[in-house]
Amino acid sequence: MRIALVGAGSLGTIIGALISKGGQDIVLVDSNKDHVEALNGKGATITGKMNLNVPVRACTPGEMSGIYEVVIYLAKALSNEEALTRLLPRINEKSVVCTLQNGIPEENVARYVGRQRTIGGAVGFGASWVEPGVSRLTSDPGHMGYDVGELDGSVTPRLEKLKSLLDLSGHCKITNNLPGLRWTKLLINASFSGMSAALGCNYGDVLDNEKAMFCAAFIVDECIKVAHAGGIRLEKFLRADYEQTELINGRADINSKMPFYRKVFNHHRPVIASMLFDLRLGRATEIDYINGEVSSRGRGAGVPTPFNDRVVQLVKEAEVRKGVNTFDSLSRFDDIISAAR
Repeated sequence: MRIALVGAGSLGTIIGALISKGGQDIVLVDSNKDHVEALNGKGATITGKMNLNVPVRACTPGEMSGIYEVVIYLAKALSNEEALTRLLPRINEKSVVCTLQNGIPEENVARYVGRQRTIGGAVGFGASWVEPGVSRLTSDPGHMGYDVGELDGSVTPRLEKLKSLLDLSGHCKITNNLPGLRWTKLLINASFSGMSAALGCNYGDVLDNEKAMFCAAFIVDECIKVAHAGGIRLEKFLRADYEQTELINGRADINSKMPFYRKVFNHHRPVIASMLFDLRLGRATEIDYINGEVSSRGRGAGVPTPFNDRVVQLVKEAEVRKGVNTFDSLSRFDDIISAAR
């Protein structure tokens, strides 16, 4: 089975290395030539919560050849048009493209590769870029996992095959509720990754600050209410049930939700949002596909999303000035915190 992992950044490097270590024929594909050269010359190095070096094969998108039966797709959503157009000659009618991107990307990916070839999924761990060929695992190895599913909710042989493949780099679970899974992962990214990017911090900094956690809890609540407005019930992700985090009684429920967040996210304290790395490098972020997705769908459903809106505003301001916000930017939430019921 020929496998390509397209978008071998911080997460992709780790996933590709572990799948390669498992004996699979996989090539790591990335547009960063220095990274590709380092991977080919020195192997993929994992630091942080895991110390490992694995010989791998890597190439740039233009160097891909032949047909790939499975494509694990981790490119940034901003790159979809270029990356997926280039991918088309490298897949056939039997190929599978599994998007593990942030946001709710399946329909966009399917527009390029076709619904019949598209599978969706979510990654349940974090990583950060160190240098070409090196990625830092920022989540505990015992909490590395995935959920994957077909667009129509069916359980198919190709889904079982994909699960076996991803099991080499973490525990993979099959879901028959892909929309619910996607919204669960979206609220995780919107809350903790969104706050990480908006405040220039890691997940632990958010967890340790009462005001930041107040904002994160309302970001999650807005995500749940927008999902419910669309008829979607959240799917458990890595054994955690995020439906229980809805603020039925508004701010009066905040304190009762804190034990849940601490239990789930303490394993991921060092995680820094990939959007924050983009800001540090002066690049555009995926904010429109994460918090911006919640805001956009909220407007369409008539559900207010002031906390997600403010995260979008802060990140976009940082994009414009090509800088990074500081934790002092938390004061920019004061007005909506006061108005929250």
